[in-house]
Amino acid sequence: MTVDLIDYVRAQRAGVVSTLGPGGQPQAAYLTFAVTDRGELVFDAKPDSRKVANLRRDGRVAVVIGGPDGTTLQGEGTAGFPAGADLDRCTAAYVAAFPEFAGSFDAGAVVVLRVELAWARFGDFRGATPEFHEVPLPG
Repeated sequence: MTVDLIDYVRAQRAGVVSTLGPGGQPQAAYLTFAVTDRGELVFDAKPDSRKVANLRRDGRVAVVIGGPDGTTLQGEGTAGFPAGADLDRCTAAYVAAFPEFAGSFDAGAVVVLRVELAWARFGDFRGATPEFHEVPLPG
């Protein structure tokens, strides 16, 4: 079974991101995810949040998207703060997915973060035996 990463994230829209705290301890947050046409995951955060401080120190992340329907996309990669045209593109992808949050960007109440995955795996837990498949990354 081949899963398209972009289609899956656009359908699921939420998941967990795990960052590394100051002492290397994992810190996780449930949040909304958008995805660009390039397969970059995009989320927003308050500038003073733990995840922003963590990602300024160490960009390594793990993500799990989905879950309620019995499927997940697990991934590992690097998160960062896009700038210039990349910021515009990532913000546009997020606002297209979640127009109700557009005002937060206009007010400067949030920052945009982009995750570039190095590895992804789809898990299907709906049957008697869980199935796992590597997910091809766009690009």
